Amino acid sequence: MVRSCEQGIPAWVAVGTLLFLIHSVTVRGAALKQEVPLDSGATVLNHSMSMVHRMESLLALGNSSDVTLRVQTINTDEVKVIQAHSLVLTLQSEVFEELLLSRNNSYLLLRETPDCAAVFDKFIRYLYCGDISVRLDQAVSLHKLASKYRVWGLQQGLTQFMTQHLSSDSPTGHVIGWYNYALQMGDIVLRDSCLQYLSWNLSSVFQSAEWSSISEDLLFSLLQRSDLILQSELELYEALEAWISQNQPVSSTVESALKAVRYGMIPPHHLFRLQKQSPLMQKHYESIRDLLYLAFQFHSASPIQLAKFFDVNCSIFTPRNYLSTSWGSPWVINNPTRDDRSFSFQTQLGPSGHDSSKRVTWNALFSPRWLPLSARSTYTELGAMQPTRTDGGRPRIIVTPATSSPDFAGVSFQKTVMVMARQQGKIVVRHVYNFHQSTEEAGDFLVDADLQRRASEYLIDSSLYLHIVIKPLYHTLLVARK
Repeated sequence: MVRSCEQGIPAWVAVGTLLFLIHSVTVRGAALKQEVPLDSGATVLNHSMSMVHRMESLLALGNSSDVTLRVQTINTDEVKVIQAHSLVLTLQSEVFEELLLSRNNSYLLLRETPDCAAVFDKFIRYLYCGDISVRLDQAVSLHKLASKYRVWGLQQGLTQFMTQHLSSDSPTGHVIGWYNYALQMGDIVLRDSCLQYLSWNLSSVFQSAEWSSISEDLLFSLLQRSDLILQSELELYEALEAWISQNQPVSSTVESALKAVRYGMIPPHHLFRLQKQSPLMQKHYESIRDLLYLAFQFHSASPIQLAKFFDVNCSIFTPRNYLSTSWGSPWVINNPTRDDRSFSFQTQLGPSGHDSSKRVTWNALFSPRWLPLSARSTYTELGAMQPTRTDGGRPRIIVTPATSSPDFAGVSFQKTVMVMARQQGKIVVRHVYNFHQSTEEAGDFLVDADLQRRASEYLIDSSLYLHIVIKPLYHTLLVARK
């Protein structure tokens, strides 16, 4: 008679269970499903959850265990003892398979760091049951164990968990720590996800406790990017000033960081204030004096005149994605699958002080079902654009200037559309679409979006939250003088 789990599992049941596991649960983290042809009208009886419960009991009770895991915390006398089964360990981890083949005793001595030793029982339970509960503060430790013992399914699942919880609140923050860990481990997916989150949500990162912990390498990586999304360049300077005050890096690091600020994107009255009120700028003024002088020239001269003498395509004259009203506008589209919508807004003609008072009016058109340009009817006999809509189309957005002006000479406008989403209760930038400078629309806009689904990651309370940014770029019209 087979005894219940509470009474203990006989050896022959344990072995049979483990053999069944080979066919029905996992092979080193990858799902395995037996292809068994069924007779017509046959029904599949699925008792997999019962199987998981039996495996969990097998681990908890240690019945028929043939190996003892002694998990020692490095630099301590603390040892955690786990009664395990060789078949399960070798089935799930090639590292355990190698260790078990080479062992000389009935136990394996495993040395782990304190954080990994604290979650080792969770890790082993995953090998038996295929599921695991994870907190933010446990993710890195479990990822280390999954990587060390080559449990690839768990490693990939934890990477996915971390990329999906970048916006979660934690007491001291975690995105920068996860980025540093991913860089160390060579986890490219996690590294790029963290870097993208930091770049797209930099204003909120500035306000978090973890901003002061950012490494110099990551700081300089961010400072070089033109796709940063933040309120203004002034906000970036003030955040940099706070980071330097907290970390007190060497002078060469400070000066290199200050040189990466795009002073041409800061209005002159703010530059004057910084010169008088910023202790950081006063202390290192000599190292950035030429950049400030160039910025003041940029704001005072006509861009066309400036382009005769300077390369206006360099970074100091290149905007980032600024959210302030001078550079674009938010746009909330309620019930985005219903019909076409239009919206008008204004931006400054260019970042130069010479052009900042000049305004460009923009028209934005959103359609939930719009054919690509190549399939549209373009103009009627009267010269008006004839839109072509169809149920087979997909969401499109078109952004065009409402008027033309001679002032546009030497300026091109790069357009960026951001889609906001709510993640873990926080509004974050989830998707970014960039327009080619010569086009009026983003070809891949919402190409994978399911706007019909209320829980879509592209929607907030059934509405599409967009922010359109216009980045004016000046062109060098004549060869710069040497």
